[in-house]
Amino acid sequence: MSKELSFAVIGCGFWAQYQIAAWKELEGVHLVAVCDQDGEKAQQTAQKFGAPQHYTDAKAMLEKEDLDFVDIITNVGTHATFTQLAARYQLPAICQKPFAPDLETARQMIMAHRAAGMPLFVHENFRWQAPLRRVKEIMDAGEIGKTFKGRVSFCSAFPVFDNQPFLAELDRFILADIGSHVLDVVRFLFGEALNLRCLTKRVNPDIAGEDVANVLLEMQNGVHCYAEMSYASVLEKEAFPQTLVLIEGSEGSIRLDHNYRITVTTRSGSYRKVAAPKKYDWVNPDYALVQSSMVDINQNFLTALQTGSLPETTAADNYRTLQLVYECYRSAKMKQVITLEEPIFS
Repeated sequence: MSKELSFAVIGCGFWAQYQIAAWKELEGVHLVAVCDQDGEKAQQTAQKFGAPQHYTDAKAMLEKEDLDFVDIITNVGTHATFTQLAARYQLPAICQKPFAPDLETARQMIMAHRAAGMPLFVHENFRWQAPLRRVKEIMDAGEIGKTFKGRVSFCSAFPVFDNQPFLAELDRFILADIGSHVLDVVRFLFGEALNLRCLTKRVNPDIAGEDVANVLLEMQNGVHCYAEMSYASVLEKEAFPQTLVLIEGSEGSIRLDHNYRITVTTRSGSYRKVAAPKKYDWVNPDYALVQSSMVDINQNFLTALQTGSLPETTAADNYRTLQLVYECYRSAKMKQVITLEEPIFS
């Protein structure tokens, strides 16, 4: 039987409430402390989830508590500080996405943990959503033959700024926020990219960054993929927070549509199935699909920490997703196709 692991959380904001709830669904892991610079938030979160201790200083928490790992659920500007702090205390760390504000910072974070001999993972949960896992299974089973084309869509008019008002102030918005999810889904489904071309636009005049991005990628396996994301799309059917997918192969297609409906079409006809997420009583109904996947990714992390294996979303792997995000910004600024360099991490 695996040893029960003790962990602490840094950050007690909106997403932390659900990521901690997801940890509570698992056996073999125990929350011992939480930390937030807002002492009231830290105290309320500790009481809510039964954590014995709460702190306003992360260094003091890591100094005092006997931990097996730390889960960092803060904004991107703090990730380097907290991951490097964990490395200094010889602790494995899980870091919220987007992993880093730029590739050089990401490199430094990864190198700090490698020098310490400690694992560093990224909480990138979209690929763990039940319908996307099922789509991948069908594609990998060869039902539609050799894949040649894909479309990954996250388009919505959901008022995302209501729960996360800081997003409206970001100079880089949708690619950094949702693009880190969508482009990771592209990698999950189709592998690595050779090149990309990106266009961005700001439709909402009350925000600082872009709220629309369209990316065309040529993948190393020859697949052409179109990834689109928008928070300015007033559509007949509001899809938030669902990612819709169309994959075309030599023998058929797979469509992931609204409400988790999957349609597989071949020359002999079509069949349909629903791949709904598991229900938990603690999820926010607006984010149920996303938040239910937190249980699965946390289980993947926990298994890795208990066995010494690698989870799907290591920091080195997520570096490739981050590379796509920032090369999209470069493509949009330069108005040209960007050929991707091989990442420095394996």
